[in-house]
Amino acid sequence: MPRPPFDRVPTVFALSLLVGGCLLVLWPFLTALVWAAILASTSWPGFLWLDRRVGGRRVVAASLMILLVAVVLLGPVAIVALVLADNVAELDRAATALFQNGLPDAPAWLAKLPLVGQSGYDYWQRFAHDGAQLTVELQKLAKPAKDAALVGGRIVGQGVIDIALSIFLAFFFFLHGEALSRRLGIALGRLSRDRASYLLGIARGAVTGVIYGILGTGLAQGILAAMGFAIAGVPGAVLLGLATFFLSVVPVGPPLVWGGAAIWLLQQGEPGWAAFVAAWGFFLVSMADNLIKPFIISRGASLPFAVVFLGMLGGVLAFGVIGAFLGPALLAVGYRLAIEWTAMESPA
Repeated sequence: MPRPPFDRVPTVFALSLLVGGCLLVLWPFLTALVWAAILASTSWPGFLWLDRRVGGRRVVAASLMILLVAVVLLGPVAIVALVLADNVAELDRAATALFQNGLPDAPAWLAKLPLVGQSGYDYWQRFAHDGAQLTVELQKLAKPAKDAALVGGRIVGQGVIDIALSIFLAFFFFLHGEALSRRLGIALGRLSRDRASYLLGIARGAVTGVIYGILGTGLAQGILAAMGFAIAGVPGAVLLGLATFFLSVVPVGPPLVWGGAAIWLLQQGEPGWAAFVAAWGFFLVSMADNLIKPFIISRGASLPFAVVFLGMLGGVLAFGVIGAFLGPALLAVGYRLAIEWTAMESPA
């Protein structure tokens, strides 16, 4: 005799309380858990290779893999957190020295722009060759800029903690990856029947394409740009490298950074270093984007620019520094699964 429907209410209520309690406990660590799973998934082939090299000693292989991931991922973020304040102060001194004699004359084409051209030209001319007036104007922005720098420093510091926690959690994903994968496949199989492995493959391809093709390339561009700026003596090299990383999702983003640095060096009477920065940016920073990214993305998932751009910005706003990696990965999975779901044929 079937049980009355109201007899299931206590069971459903108890299960809901259990699930809600588990979520409440894990909620502060949810971001780190998701990122740890992504780290383990995308680096799993390398972990298996390392495991074979150490004779199947899983704990040793997982420890070595975590050490490698920490150096590659946590190292740059920690360096940025340590030197961010110094870089901001260095850029402030460089900007003060640059504008101490005021701005140069406004270009004539500015006045010809429709609507705002003439007002913009007049505003620029107020500070032409008048360093004192320009200093007074810039001082109005000093406090907001310092506040923004402090907030940015706190966000970067929290990002270091989140990434460190995710790397620690990834150790256990490496140890028990096969068992977790089997249980995830069983759970998805009960929800989507025979399409579980196919959907998991789509999700993994999307995450791999984002992590290696977009974020990995952006990280390489940021590091290369910071190295070039440091060699040329550009103030705030690490901060400018961080800007290069975030702007790498924009097609013309990195050239704006290294091109601006080259122009600054030219204005400082350093044409040789300006040419060096321009050549470094064109042949190393931009070529990394043009050569590496298409190759890796073609092996993962080709994603629209808007998905990656909104994923990075929204991820940073939602999760902090770690969101720069987590946001695009989550949106990529959602986008690919949505495309797959809408492309499915309707049942007869």
